[in-house]
Amino acid sequence: MKAMLYEIFLHMKLNVRSKELLVHYYIVPFIFYVLMSSVFTSIMPDAHLTLIQSMTVFSVTMGGVMGSPYPLIEFYGSEIKKAYHVGNIPLWTLAAGNFLSSLVHIFAMSLVIFFTAPIFFDAVVPKNLAEYFLMLLLVIVVSLCVGLVFGLYTKSSSKVGMATQLVFMPSMIMSGIMFPVTLLPDSLQTIGKVLPATWGFEAMCTENLQFGSYYPLLIIMAITLVLSLWKLRKISID
Repeated sequence: MKAMLYEIFLHMKLNVRSKELLVHYYIVPFIFYVLMSSVFTSIMPDAHLTLIQSMTVFSVTMGGVMGSPYPLIEFYGSEIKKAYHVGNIPLWTLAAGNFLSSLVHIFAMSLVIFFTAPIFFDAVVPKNLAEYFLMLLLVIVVSLCVGLVFGLYTKSSSKVGMATQLVFMPSMIMSGIMFPVTLLPDSLQTIGKVLPATWGFEAMCTENLQFGSYYPLLIIMAITLVLSLWKLRKISID
């Protein structure tokens, strides 16, 4: 356990020093949050009702899906993997350490939005805070699971940026965080239901949370974890 905690701490330090991750975890989410919150609250009178949820889902998707894969490509595509073999350290600890450290960074950015949005943009704070933060953690975990798949199956950093856009861009358009999904054609609304951001935004905006609001997130998490564990097992054997 002590070794695992040290690895998480090490990953957190490396993430902060990485310009790529600093951009995905903090800089872009914060700039987007400030600019778009100003725009939304100016042109849409009801934007403040779900402003915290929409900006948080953007931040989580940016960090989890687009940011978290980069260290995995560097770790599993370099000589670090051999060092772990020599030290008889399971290779899955690399992925676990990156996963947990990323969770801490993304959650920290989510707290920045949660505490500052009511002050600067008159955003409405969710009524049931326990359910909100429970759903927030679930959305972060699911987004990181999706990022884990991209990080393990993509060969290079240049390719992962393009690959993650297949999830990130539709999430921005079809999840409801930019505008109501009812404005979209039925076909696009259906496609949007396979995205974690869609279900995450809906669950975080729901006052009386029901199982039907979040079980799709559990399904997505299960599928991505199975794919990731299979790939990690193959990497370990190779």
